[in-house]
Order: sequence, then C-alpha cells, then structure tokens
Amino acid sequence: MDVTDWTFSYCLSLPASERFNLIDQLNRSSCSIPSNIAEGSGKRTKKHFAEFLTTSLSSAYELETHLLICERRKYGDTELLNKLLSEITEVQKMIFTFRNNISSD
Repeated sequence: MDVTDWTFSYCLSLPASERFNLIDQLNRSSCSIPSNIAEGSGKRTKKHFAEFLTTSLSSAYELETHLLICERRKYGDTELLNKLLSEITEVQKMIFTFRNNISSD
C-alpha cells in the first residue's frame, strides 16, 4: 500500500501531457499489486492464491517498467522515483518468496 501511496504522490510531479498515458498506467499497476494480494487471500486454495500472487508480481514488474521509462525521460521527482524503484524491488522479492512458500505447501 505504501508503494501505491508513493506512486500517486510521484505522479503529481509528472508532466500533465502524461495524464492519460504513463500516469494512468503507473496508478493502475500500483493499485493492482495490493489488490490482487487481497483478492487472492480470500480464495479457497493455496494454488488459487498463488495465481493471484503471480498477477500481483506481474503488476509489480509492470510498475517498475513504467518507472524506468520515467527515469529515462527524466520525469518527475528524482528522489521519490529512486525511493519507488528501490521499494518495488523489495516488494517483488517479497511477493516472489511468498508465492513460492504458498506453492510449496
């Protein structure tokens, strides 16, 4: 959820011309990460939960890609961007490990 909050804050520093492109994609992918974890936690089987964790992980990689595009284009608040890039890497590791633990039971 912190990544989502930071992403929304970061998007405020992006050019208005990206409102319907990068900003929309950044916000959607950042929301998708915790949303899929939450949705998956309500499923009956660990296998089904693991599928939602995979979707969440995919969204985390998508968010990272959008952030890297912003970095290449020199968009937005650099300090917040670096914080987001660092944190999204940690989130990816956590989801990956959690998914593997769920799948191995």
